[in-house]
Amino acid sequence: MKGTKERRRFIDYPRQGREGPRRWLPSWRQWLGTLSVGIVGLAGLFAVVYATIDIPNENELAGQEATVYYWADGSQMVSVGAVNRQNVSLDKVPDSVENSVIAAENATFYTDAGVSFQGIGRALVNMVSGEETQGGSTITQQYVKNTYLSQDQTVTRKMREFIISLKVSNQKPKQEILRGYLNTSWFGRGSYGIQAAAHAYYGIDAKELNPSQGAMLAALLKGSEQYDPGLSAANHERAVARWKWILDRQVSTGKMSQEERARYDTFPEPRGLTKPTSQAGQTGYLVDVANKFIKADTGLTDQDLARGGYRIHTTFDKQRTHRLEKAVQDVRRENIDPQQRAADNYVEVGAASVRPKDGAIVAIYGGADATRHFSNNADTTAVPAGSAFKPFVLAAALQRPDGEPAGATAQPVVDQKAAVPDLSSALMKAESPPFVQAGKRIGLERIRDLAVAAGLRKESMARLEQTFPLGTSAPSAIRMASAYTTFANGGLHTDPYAVTEMTHDGKKVPGIDRHEPEQVLDAGVAQQVSSALEGVGWRSLVQDSGTAQQPVAAGRTERSDRMKSAWFIGSPAGVGPDFGPGSEKWGGVRPGQVPGAVDDNEPTTAVTMFRNKPGAPELLPMQGVGGEGTGLGTSIPPKIWRAYQQAP
Repeated sequence: MKGTKERRRFIDYPRQGREGPRRWLPSWRQWLGTLSVGIVGLAGLFAVVYATIDIPNENELAGQEATVYYWADGSQMVSVGAVNRQNVSLDKVPDSVENSVIAAENATFYTDAGVSFQGIGRALVNMVSGEETQGGSTITQQYVKNTYLSQDQTVTRKMREFIISLKVSNQKPKQEILRGYLNTSWFGRGSYGIQAAAHAYYGIDAKELNPSQGAMLAALLKGSEQYDPGLSAANHERAVARWKWILDRQVSTGKMSQEERARYDTFPEPRGLTKPTSQAGQTGYLVDVANKFIKADTGLTDQDLARGGYRIHTTFDKQRTHRLEKAVQDVRRENIDPQQRAADNYVEVGAASVRPKDGAIVAIYGGADATRHFSNNADTTAVPAGSAFKPFVLAAALQRPDGEPAGATAQPVVDQKAAVPDLSSALMKAESPPFVQAGKRIGLERIRDLAVAAGLRKESMARLEQTFPLGTSAPSAIRMASAYTTFANGGLHTDPYAVTEMTHDGKKVPGIDRHEPEQVLDAGVAQQVSSALEGVGWRSLVQDSGTAQQPVAAGRTERSDRMKSAWFIGSPAGVGPDFGPGSEKWGGVRPGQVPGAVDDNEPTTAVTMFRNKPGAPELLPMQGVGGEGTGLGTSIPPKIWRAYQQAP
């Protein structure tokens, strides 16, 4: 009825009596009401979730079941045993160690509610956005994750961790939480808990740790892969910096006096790395290589792997591995005598075999014994390649725009016809100046990019200086063998791999995938380089020793190299026109071999030799190794390669 007052709506939206945009903009009362309802709703939801999530039973670390590694034929290689963990009560842990851990991980431990709202928020945002998760969890949260939950980085697990942490903080004394945290935390070197860590790093019980040692162990809680000082020089630098910070932090929080802090001015170096006796010989090196590929492919950490329960099937050929080890031992025994020649002291050998057709690593030699020599010589990136790098310069000179690897844009400036006789002849004659000149004409970036495309790691490349083409870069034996397969495989390259399958609780672990081969060199270029390498192989194995029975495409270091290393990389080659049946150079063809064919099951093998005194950062000179006068021991790697090929 006209003149009567319009009934007021319960929710005045769209707003009456407003025109234009104001009609659709909520009032401040509506904003406040909506916010209040939202807060009440969230609080109610949180209450329901809090009530429904109970503190679960303590989990059983997966490491209670060993991880088993298998050879390529399916037989068991090694079983890496159960978790190294010994629970101790807090009265067996010095107060100074407790203070170090709290200062490092959660200074407000005794006063907070057991959770970090800022840390949980940051972690959730990063997980939802797909970025790497960050730290920020309290000691209580880390204890809950270690004791009751899995290590999965999911939103659901993080929310459960948050709720359970609140309940644990309300129901358990802080001392009990700290005890549990110290007994379940990962310290690296296969050790869970402060007692196992004290033995792994200092060979003593936890109760004997001094404040300085306690601060060093507390630094490992940030990540032993980055802070174990025995793993690398970079780790050592990080560990020292964090050790200092933790001690200083205790002073700032009132847990240590300035006078006491001043007494700890020398970093407490831990004992050397050790491996279980089950990983003696080559086994420990094989496990290390497999784990390296697993971590790169799946994102799993050393801590995850140490929990155990995995079944890992590798590419390693048992017989080839034993043959390679025997070849190294036999040649060393015949040629290296430290008691007779000072130059034969501290000689190290590394080797790796990679199958050209698919990149499988079928054998490695990492050192004399993984339980005594911890650095893996097959995977070290500290040994310059010398003249063994020159084939990549030749390939870069030959490569044309229509056969370049993806992403390459530089134009070739060396005529293909001129490059073949000039650099091929220089390679055969062990001459260096032509390669330096080629580097100037081609461009060092172009050479580097081709070498990386062929399989070398960019991180192992040296500075782009005039001598770069002469092999100042330091790739590993695994990567050198892998890169040389590119020449043997018609320019196709497949990234090396060491694991074919991995399961946990019977389920496949995702991420273990083989890479597809990629054409990184023109097939004609690869063939031309291989032909040049067959000349080097003939000079190394026939002219020098007269014992080769098959054509070999090989790269090597030369006596004229000014490097502290000796290399030989060989691929059993096809039989070309110069190496056909009855050829005087090679002594005929193997039974059943078709001229021009390559057995794609025969691996490319790289052998490297160098001198390194344990603990010293620099390689020692190679002059006189093996009794070769002023030579560099360059004949020894070819002997190892030949013994490996001829071994029964």
